[in-house]
Amino acid sequence: MSPVFPMLTVLSMFYYMCLRRRARTATRGEMNSRRAIESNTRALPINVEIVQYAKEVLDFSSHYGSENSMSYTMWNLAGIPNVYPSSGDFTQTAVFRTYGTWWDRCPSARLPFKRTPSTFCSQDYVELAFEEPVYPTAVHILETYHPGAVVRILACSANPYSQNPPAEVRWEVLWSEAPTKVNGPQARQFTPCIKQINFPTNLIRLEVNSSLLDYYTELDAVVLHGVKERPVLSLKTSMIDMNDIDEDEDEEKYGCGMDTLNKQFSIVTLREWPTNGYFDKLPYELIQLILSHLTVPDLCRLAQTCKLLYQHCCDPLQYIHLSLQPYWARINDTSLEYLQSRCTLIQWLNLSWTGNRGAISVSGFSRFLKVCGSELVRLELSCGHFLNETCLEVITEMCPNLQELNLSSCDKIPPQAFNHIAKVGSLKRLILYRTKVEQTALLSILNFCSELQHLSLGSCVMIEDYDLIASMMGAKCKKLRSLDLWRCKNITESGIAELASGCQLLEELDLGWCPTLQSSTGCFTNLARKLPNLQKLFLTANRSVCDTDIEELAANCMHLRQLDILGTRMVSPASLRKLLESCKDLSLLDVSFCSQIDNRVVLELNANFPNVFIKKSFTQ
Repeated sequence: MSPVFPMLTVLSMFYYMCLRRRARTATRGEMNSRRAIESNTRALPINVEIVQYAKEVLDFSSHYGSENSMSYTMWNLAGIPNVYPSSGDFTQTAVFRTYGTWWDRCPSARLPFKRTPSTFCSQDYVELAFEEPVYPTAVHILETYHPGAVVRILACSANPYSQNPPAEVRWEVLWSEAPTKVNGPQARQFTPCIKQINFPTNLIRLEVNSSLLDYYTELDAVVLHGVKERPVLSLKTSMIDMNDIDEDEDEEKYGCGMDTLNKQFSIVTLREWPTNGYFDKLPYELIQLILSHLTVPDLCRLAQTCKLLYQHCCDPLQYIHLSLQPYWARINDTSLEYLQSRCTLIQWLNLSWTGNRGAISVSGFSRFLKVCGSELVRLELSCGHFLNETCLEVITEMCPNLQELNLSSCDKIPPQAFNHIAKVGSLKRLILYRTKVEQTALLSILNFCSELQHLSLGSCVMIEDYDLIASMMGAKCKKLRSLDLWRCKNITESGIAELASGCQLLEELDLGWCPTLQSSTGCFTNLARKLPNLQKLFLTANRSVCDTDIEELAANCMHLRQLDILGTRMVSPASLRKLLESCKDLSLLDVSFCSQIDNRVVLELNANFPNVFIKKSFTQ
């Protein structure tokens, strides 16, 4: 047969694939909740493309808004756009709690965990459910203010609306990238080139890093494009992330995915080598120091090379500080079980974001702490939705040396469970942001944990009388250095007076969105006079802050570094100049929506005080 015919056959197949691809991506009508390509002739073998807005917000790590409203909350990501394509600061958008690096430069900042992979930079996340499971072809993120925070997009195999939960929950990265600084705060539609996956999904997760932003990022909506049938691999090689391919190949070759920790840690049969090369000649301590720079998956790989390195990689001294947060999607009971023998000396443990959707059970977590909890000093459990009262009881019984406990956004813990925390009298840091802690339990904690230095009660909506709480702090927590009362709804000048009199070591105080505080009562001037060590003071959205308060801060709080007076109508440029001249260390001043401070004043102040970041937000 002539060699022309095989070539024609190949060209025909290629032409057919191109036609199928073109049919899928042909011009369509206006965007609806779902769209289909139809033909008056016989149906062609093409997929129906579905375009969906998020139906529901399932989970998130933080938000700027209140738990009892919609303004600036993650719940605004559900449904069609509210703001886009407009740009500016709008309450109808989703906003995370922090931005920039300011939160890393204040007294409450926590030391980072070593061994965190350079590829993991996520600070916050939000999970969105869509109506129909599809094979994703595109994800559109509508950003309306200071875009550029999204660093990772993931898809989940679990259907949140299915009555039968899957035996295994898989997460696949559709796209990831290091944080980038976008020029300008204007709105945009962000459509990264995503990787194709081999399962349908209606659960999408966005992870963000706002460290390079000049202000809060605001998201309006997320649009998921996809098809019901698994598409043929795209001919566009740009759709494939070569880094992801390399990682997958490595995991297959070495068996080093975190989901196979049980296989890696249980390996007991290793190759016999006549020598271990030059490692035999190195001091044990030097090898330990070299290995301390490896991530956990790298330790797993190295442990499989020879007996000498296996011994080093399994040494509990390599696991004094252990963060499993970067591998949250693959950590389960089996992982914890095989880590137990290596974590008998562990002092810092980060399990934030892990264990959700049944990956970690109460019994699995309890077994791990019973073996590894005796030396724990720091325990990070942010967004651990598997936690219940039994878990808190085990923590307080098995971790007698615990000094730092982070339960941020653990909103599934029942109110009565927090009583157990009072048994840990050595606590120095306690983060209860967005939890259901009640007044009785909190009073007990404050009474018995007198060593507290850092306390976060932001968005704790079940506390009835914050004046009583503040009074107890003033009486019992004399060492308190930072206090977060963000969106506390009922503290008054009485509670502030008790707090300022008893906690005079305070260096950081967040009273943002506390509507019951009024400058006319003298509460802010009292703070300024009683707390000379203040470095950070947030009075966000308190419209009563006036020149007298600013002048008292200038006269008494010489170490002030960060001040947020967003929304006040009674502060003049003259008082701000006094503040900037007096507080030489000031680096952040937020005067957004301050009616007397216009853009001309901000430009003048920026010119005269170039070392201070003066923020003036806007709405179009």
